[in-house]
Amino acid sequence: MEVSYDPRIIEAKWQKEWEQAELFKVREDPNRQKYYLLEMFPYPSGKIHMGHVRNYAIGDVVARFKRMRGLNVLHPMGWDAFGLPAEAAAIQNNTHPAEWTCRNIEYMRSQLKKMGLSYDWSREIYTSDPNYYKWEQWLFIKLFERGLAYKKEAYVNWCKTCRTVLANEQAEGGTCWRCEGEVTQKLLPQWFLKITDYAEELLDCLEDLKGWPEKVILMQRNWIGKSRGAEILFPLDGSEGAIQVFTTRQDTLYGVTFVSLAPEHPSVEELVANSPERSKAMSFVQRIINQDRVTRTGEGQKKEGIFTGAYCRHPLTEELIPIYVANFVLPEYGTGAVMAVPAHDQRDFEFAKEYGLPIKVVITPEGEELQPDQLTQAYEGDGTMVNSGPFSGMPNREGMDKIVLKLESLSLGKGAVSYRLRDWGISRQRYWGAPIPIIYCPSCGPVPVPYQDLPVVLPAQVDLGANAGSALPECPDFVNTSCPACQQPARRETDTMDTFVESSWYFARYACPDYSAGMFDAPRVDYWLPVDQYIGGVEHAVMHLLYARFFTKVMRDLGLLKTAEPFTNLLTQGLVVKDGAKMSKSKGNVVDPDELIERYGADTSRLFSLFAAPPERDLEWSNRGVEGSYRFLNRVWRLVERYRYLFEREGDQEALSPAEAEDLKLARLTHATIKKVTEDIEKRFHFNTAISAIMELTNYLGQLPEEIEDRRPAEAVKDAITSMLLLLHPFAPHISEELWHRLGKEGFLLNQAWPGYDPQLLEVEETTLVIQVNGKVRGHITVSTDAKRAEVEAAALAQERVQVYTRGKKIERVIVVPGKLVSIVAR
Repeated sequence: MEVSYDPRIIEAKWQKEWEQAELFKVREDPNRQKYYLLEMFPYPSGKIHMGHVRNYAIGDVVARFKRMRGLNVLHPMGWDAFGLPAEAAAIQNNTHPAEWTCRNIEYMRSQLKKMGLSYDWSREIYTSDPNYYKWEQWLFIKLFERGLAYKKEAYVNWCKTCRTVLANEQAEGGTCWRCEGEVTQKLLPQWFLKITDYAEELLDCLEDLKGWPEKVILMQRNWIGKSRGAEILFPLDGSEGAIQVFTTRQDTLYGVTFVSLAPEHPSVEELVANSPERSKAMSFVQRIINQDRVTRTGEGQKKEGIFTGAYCRHPLTEELIPIYVANFVLPEYGTGAVMAVPAHDQRDFEFAKEYGLPIKVVITPEGEELQPDQLTQAYEGDGTMVNSGPFSGMPNREGMDKIVLKLESLSLGKGAVSYRLRDWGISRQRYWGAPIPIIYCPSCGPVPVPYQDLPVVLPAQVDLGANAGSALPECPDFVNTSCPACQQPARRETDTMDTFVESSWYFARYACPDYSAGMFDAPRVDYWLPVDQYIGGVEHAVMHLLYARFFTKVMRDLGLLKTAEPFTNLLTQGLVVKDGAKMSKSKGNVVDPDELIERYGADTSRLFSLFAAPPERDLEWSNRGVEGSYRFLNRVWRLVERYRYLFEREGDQEALSPAEAEDLKLARLTHATIKKVTEDIEKRFHFNTAISAIMELTNYLGQLPEEIEDRRPAEAVKDAITSMLLLLHPFAPHISEELWHRLGKEGFLLNQAWPGYDPQLLEVEETTLVIQVNGKVRGHITVSTDAKRAEVEAAALAQERVQVYTRGKKIERVIVVPGKLVSIVAR
């Protein structure tokens, strides 16, 4: 009796078999080529979503494929367990973040296992484990000792409701990503990591990342934002000091009519001190500081500013230059001060028009003369320098270098490189994070915790309460300690680290998660790193990937790693959308993976997510698509059951070569399918077309009669079915495993060799035939030598020139002379 396809029984069975056999457990083997496949680890929110299903299904296809290709595959999983969301959810549910997080991890782990993913769970890590963040604290101290970790006051995104610092991407639109409350700018002492020391190398190494999407390379390049130009000093009038600006257009120096400062510039308060409108000026400064950066500098945003009451002097002409504070100047660019040239910078032009400030033309295009009062917009192109003292008449590009030389001779400037990139602020005023291992002593200042005292463990007994803010400052047993240097009473740092810190090195810890004698076990980490294929959302294209690259270079310089880049190849998958929008609870368009797996099985869920769209594109949810994937797997099941008898009567037939045309066609289709699926996975990640090729082979097999021993060699069908199951395994591992064993095969499919193809079978011999219509030659057609008569007739009649002579006529007869001609009689 034929057994029907029941994914719930089959999938539970094989997941248990794989786990008992430790099938996915991997060890270093110097005799085998390694392959490290990694998907970005999830935040344990409590439930996986369809984005997870898609991401992890993509990774599992590659991991299983590489394993079957003979590589030693590391495919680990862990949890990005710290962070504000867990703390907030725990408070809301009146539980401890550790308990909340562990409960979520347990549930999400069970969900991932139900998907049949080939993870080596023996390497599982979670970042809230003291055994993990101990080494993060160890690394922080190393950075502190090298001057790469420091503390200073800085403006930060501050959520008044959550009472914590937010990263830029958590404060888009001026609202908190979690509570949607107002985000303001607040001056706070913060710990920073000196990523800017690695800006040039981070930029240069982008050229080596040939396996990364070009759009991600461009995003990182723009974020680092290297600019070549000059640093110029504008001496203050009537007081010591100068305003230092960075510009890429030093050729326009003679066109400066005012200087603009960012509201956050450290000199602002001092400059407005003697202004009769000091109060008004500081009120303006605070208002602009509190604005969202995107809104503040957005295209079309009104240019606002206020005069500080102070002046500086032009470094070459000594003219008095008024100093303004302007909303469009950001502290992140250059020095936070801009030399304003309204005639040649559009933002400066709009500001000058708004406040009636002078406009000086110092660059004119070839053959033209620009008049300041006739300009409707700034001229930002190249040309000839005018009104520029001794530099007038020079091409502006030549003048750039000469102006720098002049400034250097006066000690008022120099050639310089500036980066948009700023040092990474890692302080978070929350409880649920890795403690920063610093002790503050009244005598010794900030002192790192001794290495032997690590980890600094989060206290378990804390009163989180209902109010926002960190519980650590209110925990005396944690805060009060003694100075490691002088033994005087001291206090611990109560800020915790940004969760991006944990995700900046987790990929390396997977190589040796059980190692306790150091951060890494050198032989193991050197064997596995770098990651050969990294998979994750494009939303992490800048911050996470940039920080991970920075950490890798730091760890290399500390002698912990040999590699300079963490991820050789990167795939950024698209979103899962439904009804035209990204799936989210607020939109009410969420599909529950648990319900999907319960109804259709994990294989169907995986297959649909891989077949519906190429991985780099958004996947539009379709119930019909899910049902279609389920129907296909049922067809595969019935097909293999139908031909089981061929595998059960081993040896009762001679092994025949594909002598008949139909046998040759099946063999060719089988080998063409192997080639197509292999290349689509290995070269392009075009899983949708790979699955489509398997479907074509399956459909062809389904058209064959059930009893084939008198018509076609059984070996051709058996080879096709065996190949089909091997090719299907990375996409739908459970059903393929079950059918493999139902055919009497031994061993797990994952341990079988990936099928190869015979190139000679793919070389189809062709012949050219003459086409006659009513006895006259009207064209030629090239067909394969084994093409059927019906195929030849259809191809001949489809020829454009043939249709000209047969249009409107009745085809009475078509005569095919193999290898020679096709004769068409039309009346």
